[in-house]
Amino acid sequence: MRAEQLLVEIGEFCQKSGLAESTFGRAAINDGKLVSLLRNGGRITTDTLDKIQAFMASHKEGERAMAFKPRPPESPAPNLPTLPPRSEIDANQNFRFYDNRQKYLLFVNTCSEKWEVANRISQELGNVHPRPPALRVFDAGVGDGSVLARVMRSMHDRYPTMPFYVVGKEISLEDVRLALRKMVDRFVEHPSTCLVLTNLQYASAPWLTVKSVNAASSLIWHEVKLSGGTGHSFERQITELEPFLARNWNARVSDSGHSVYERPVVLVIYREDHKFLLDSIIPRQGQTPANYDLVIASQPYRARASLEFKARRVIAPLAKALGPGGRLIGIHSCGRDPGMEIVQRVWPDDNPFVTNNRHDLLKGVKQELGPNARAFNFNANFDLKAQFRYHMHTLPSELAGSIGTSTLFAAWNAAIYVAQIEDERLAPVVANNKYLEVTQQVLHDHSGLWFLDESFVISRRRD
Repeated sequence: MRAEQLLVEIGEFCQKSGLAESTFGRAAINDGKLVSLLRNGGRITTDTLDKIQAFMASHKEGERAMAFKPRPPESPAPNLPTLPPRSEIDANQNFRFYDNRQKYLLFVNTCSEKWEVANRISQELGNVHPRPPALRVFDAGVGDGSVLARVMRSMHDRYPTMPFYVVGKEISLEDVRLALRKMVDRFVEHPSTCLVLTNLQYASAPWLTVKSVNAASSLIWHEVKLSGGTGHSFERQITELEPFLARNWNARVSDSGHSVYERPVVLVIYREDHKFLLDSIIPRQGQTPANYDLVIASQPYRARASLEFKARRVIAPLAKALGPGGRLIGIHSCGRDPGMEIVQRVWPDDNPFVTNNRHDLLKGVKQELGPNARAFNFNANFDLKAQFRYHMHTLPSELAGSIGTSTLFAAWNAAIYVAQIEDERLAPVVANNKYLEVTQQVLHDHSGLWFLDESFVISRRRD
């Protein structure tokens, strides 16, 4: 049985019986953290599964479970725990919200954010003026490749015969695997493509160079020439990269809590039958210019990161990588939506988007660039153009009456994913069903769930 199916059955049982999830766990297998474990991707044995199913079967519709009197907790939790002071949450703890695969994949597959972000970036292609020998694009956070693949389709539609030089930064091994699978059809439809993936930091990735002498000596530069001309053959050859990725694309958590590579890697992929055409585009180690026509910076930093960090460590280095006439489009969550309403009903004093104002961010980038800022244009746009919505996918019938448990779980996951709530703060909240009641109320109030992103553009002036 899949964990999602089991969670749905447990949720329905708890609603009928009036039991809190923690109480159910203690009653079924003497573990109050059972549901939290399953929701966070944990696994259980078949014996444990049998005990859970036997407990639910022995209490028809929860009638006898209502009579179950668990040992009272030492300190009963309130219905909706308030947010602990931020000082109690170590800002430097080893925490990267985006590394939680279960939350990430559930969010990606239940919300339209990737499509909407790709659509906004594709609109920017109309303002790009490529220069020979290729259209040069840098993606500052490839993720699972959904956005980049869609943007590359738009690029082909606009420039069907122009060579593409596409560089993507991604430190997550699993994301690199997912992204490569989405690139197979790009090499079929647009054969004059040179794709580069790297795990280097923002200050180094656009140039594919490492500033540290020690790191440079350990740089792994791997070139793959795809043979054949079919999607099947390309997929087979890309799949054969799995051992190389597993061996070299590893990351660790630094003392400051950020993920950093164990060894710097640059992976260059192109079609062997187009090597002659791409000769001037294929990067050479230590001789790679940036000069990008388009830089994509979609959700490249944590919302709660300081304004200084976002400007100095992320956006300013990316702006420096633009070529004459090049454009950087930045996109991040900004709150003020039903998803944020769910979060603030549970944690009234929480606002993860305090430092996400695009106007303040652009001011910070200007200060960081100093006199060099005169070479750039900074466009925050008005709200109607800068902001756009994306929605959680639901059927109209799902919101007409009682909302199913699986829909509530998906909506709750989307809300805490966008707000980047740490697991430490989730544990006391999911101990009872109040968070699902809050989620259901917000979905009813807004006839669904949607979120708000905002964008900004930095362009380098032409020569």
